[in-house]
Amino acid sequence: MQLKIYNSLSGEKEIFKPILDGNVGMYVCGPTVYSNVHLGNVRTFLSFDFIYRSLMHLGYKVRYVRNITDAGHLTDDGDVNNDRFVKQTRLEKLEPMEIVQKYTVDFHKVLDLFNLLPPNIEPTATGHIVEQIELTQKLIERGFAYESNGSVYFDVLEYNNRGLNYGELSKRNIEELFANTRDLDGQGEKKNPQDFALWKKASPAHIMRWNSPWGEGFPGWHLECTAMSTKYLGETFDIHGGGMDLKFPHHECEIAQGKACNDAAPVNYWMHANMLTMNSQRMSKSTGNYILPMQLVTGENDFFEKPFHPSIVRFCFLQAHYRSVLDISNDAMLASEKGFIRLMEAIKVLQSITPNDEKSSGFSLEEWKSKAYDALTDDFNSPVLIAHLFEAVKYIFALNDGKETISTKDLEDLKSTLNAFVFDVLGLQTIEENNNEKLDQTLKVLIELRNQARKSKNFELSDQIRDKLLAEGIELKDGRDGTSYVLN
Repeated sequence: MQLKIYNSLSGEKEIFKPILDGNVGMYVCGPTVYSNVHLGNVRTFLSFDFIYRSLMHLGYKVRYVRNITDAGHLTDDGDVNNDRFVKQTRLEKLEPMEIVQKYTVDFHKVLDLFNLLPPNIEPTATGHIVEQIELTQKLIERGFAYESNGSVYFDVLEYNNRGLNYGELSKRNIEELFANTRDLDGQGEKKNPQDFALWKKASPAHIMRWNSPWGEGFPGWHLECTAMSTKYLGETFDIHGGGMDLKFPHHECEIAQGKACNDAAPVNYWMHANMLTMNSQRMSKSTGNYILPMQLVTGENDFFEKPFHPSIVRFCFLQAHYRSVLDISNDAMLASEKGFIRLMEAIKVLQSITPNDEKSSGFSLEEWKSKAYDALTDDFNSPVLIAHLFEAVKYIFALNDGKETISTKDLEDLKSTLNAFVFDVLGLQTIEENNNEKLDQTLKVLIELRNQARKSKNFELSDQIRDKLLAEGIELKDGRDGTSYVLN
């Protein structure tokens, strides 16, 4: 099997060749912890959790680094008052590190809820101030950065004048960028409008500040990821991931910083997860089309008719490829719930299947496994993988109905492979048994009522019970040993 990854830098799927055979260094841009993690963030981190799980399942030893941005995230390099942490401290009347702690805890709780594995290393920006200052000094020494009024900026024009290409990831033309912004006011301390901050001078009112060779200040947002990724993964590593919104300028700046510091491309494969929409519209607080992850799980919202278990949400998210826009809606969540229940029921049914070594089957397990792995190694194609899993689900119910057979060897292979894909790779979890027990008890009551109606020759009522349950995806099956049910 050859793993192929879509590289955002080349715009093509490429055969994955790790720097160190059998090992993968992967860095993913983590959250800026100034507010609650939103559902779009969860989609991004869940996508890379699936990629992380897939790489390990394929036999790679992975060092997964995902940072915490707890300082220096400016929305505008020209105005230190646009620091997101400073804004939030004023709104909540808390110390900056209280804000950081509050929302870091929230981030971890939400990701635990959706069964995301923790990264191997989770460094923070404030824990790597020394490394960021050292990188800034190196960039100044190499002529790629300059100090201006206590702040330090990366010189984009100088970078390009040396034959490098700022804009190579986002496919932006530097001449056009300069032409479109040359006449703008407010360039302030920068030589060029496209220059970005490596270090910012702290204003008297700025709380988060550290000593540096250029005076008291704080690091720029783009620099922290270069400092932390190279410290833990090396000057060039295998995979860098993040949301599509980070491609420019954040990841573009990371490439420039890495090349300017080390004369080498910092990353071999750039991967970007696409956005999440709700009811075919962009999620936004300003428009009201917005929901927090916990509100989807608890049902405390105006968009969904019921709460949804975190595993059902996870299953829904994985039914779209990580590079595709994912739209969630009430109907989409209900459909995902139905599919999830059927998948889990098949796994349960599989445990009670009796093998038959005398008859051959029309289902080729090896062919099925091959197709499933082809999907997994084709740029981590989760929706196609899930489609193949439901081919196995159909086969399992055919086995249960006596319409198919399976050998002892294939039965054990199917059990282990299906469990690996569902629980290890997709990261799904079974819904607590007490919920299933309540469903089972409820259905037993309905089956008993139907049986009584049939005995009383009230066939209209018995058919009504059967048909209404079928409409909800619950099929009643009458047999010699009584009536059973199957979730479709």
